[in-house]
Amino acid sequence: MINLGEYNTLTILREREPGLFLGDNEDNEILLPNRYVPEHFEIGDEITVFAYLDNEERPVATTDKPYIKKGEFALLRCNEVNKYGAFLDWGMVKELFCPFKEQAFKMTPGLWYFVHCYLDEETNRLVASSKTNQFLDNTSLTVEKFEEVDIIISHPSEFGMNVVVNKTHLGLIFNDDIFKELNIGDRMKGYVKKIREDHKLDIVLNPIGYKNIEPTAEKILQELEDNSGFLPLHDKSSPEAIKSILEMSKKSFKKAIGSLYKQRLIDIKDDGIHLK
Repeated sequence: MINLGEYNTLTILREREPGLFLGDNEDNEILLPNRYVPEHFEIGDEITVFAYLDNEERPVATTDKPYIKKGEFALLRCNEVNKYGAFLDWGMVKELFCPFKEQAFKMTPGLWYFVHCYLDEETNRLVASSKTNQFLDNTSLTVEKFEEVDIIISHPSEFGMNVVVNKTHLGLIFNDDIFKELNIGDRMKGYVKKIREDHKLDIVLNPIGYKNIEPTAEKILQELEDNSGFLPLHDKSSPEAIKSILEMSKKSFKKAIGSLYKQRLIDIKDDGIHLK
């Protein structure tokens, strides 16, 4: 089966005037237009291509790499809006369509939107939706407390930043746990701080508990080395000062310098911490 919106590894069957015809092991075929045909190939070779519908709604293959695939989330730029909906730049010749009914807010050309790409079963077309929460499900969680996860920053709320967790679940980084600038569409590692009774996920950007001491301590050591062995911070420094210099919470900072002090790697004095 040749899957639209995904990468497919297919066999080169034959060369014709419009390009190469590729096939799978179920006798399905798709055209790879001349503009994407590799310089060197032989009939029978395998090639990995991305499949979608061209401007005439025909399945077509390409070696271009899209910014988003079926089932994924990404931040895309709106190029055009007409009476049917918006058209987004996703790195393909044909733009990705986002109908008005799938727009959380009416889209404007030139602005960027966080969207999910899915296959519309009625039209068999790949489309985008900025109503991303409908594609996330926390009913049956696949993560555990303290686990490292992949996150994408999706949209802000009054409590913090909503995130997509492992492309599957919805999570939240509370404002008190944000120590650096976060932008919609950013991809990074996160950690499950808490799983609530209603299956909501609290996410943080640093490892939890004892797992947080080592990497945080390493960061402090690196900052000390980069600043001639001194930082004007100590256990009585304000959370704002620590956040400004080290992008971490005061609790994490105190744990880390306590560990470094026990290892006799630093001195803690009234003016700050000194590298031994």
